Amino acid sequence: MKHFTILTLFPDSLTSYFATSIIKRAQEKKHIRIRMIDLRRWGMGRYKHADDKPYGGGVGMVLMIEPLYKALHAICNRRIKRTQRVILLSAKGKHFTQVDARRLTNYDELICICGRYEGVDERITKFIDEEISIGDYVLTGGELGAAVITDAVARLLPGVLGKDASSKDESFAKIGEVEYPHYTRPEVFITREGKKLHVPKILLSGDHKKIAAWREKKKKFCS
Repeated sequence: MKHFTILTLFPDSLTSYFATSIIKRAQEKKHIRIRMIDLRRWGMGRYKHADDKPYGGGVGMVLMIEPLYKALHAICNRRIKRTQRVILLSAKGKHFTQVDARRLTNYDELICICGRYEGVDERITKFIDEEISIGDYVLTGGELGAAVITDAVARLLPGVLGKDASSKDESFAKIGEVEYPHYTRPEVFITREGKKLHVPKILLSGDHKKIAAWREKKKKFCS
């Protein structure tokens, strides 16, 4: 059985899609298992906050590293005998193609992290395997991207499509710009192993011109 685990602030957002058609039948026949896990289970404080304002100023909110780190630790450190691949849905990630879908069938479990609002604290990239983008456009969250990956990979698995398993559809997006890394509280994050991950000092300086220049320099272009 192939496992798909999706970390999200909105665990009910894809319920309808996964409860229909081929994906529904694949779950009923136990070809795949899909879990939507609420990130707020590892949220901070009384109200289980999982996001905060970005360091350096700016609009929107950023998902905090601590809930994400705890969630991954809980999921990935279980005593299980299956290969896992942690994927962050990200604007600066590699464009997802059919080649990637076929590659990801080699893992027993795919764990997708769904960003929201302005994105995620950049430090979580220390604990993932890869970043994936489904195109050069902006969505309100990574849930649809996780659904795309789940659907594209699941349909390649034996028994999911039955006799209709010969479909192949590869595409490549145009070159585009993706924005700079984001950081939020805490200023210094200490892992369970004692490693310290710091927010770049420039974002704590209060010098908006220097921050703007740093952000411009950190922008990337991908194809």
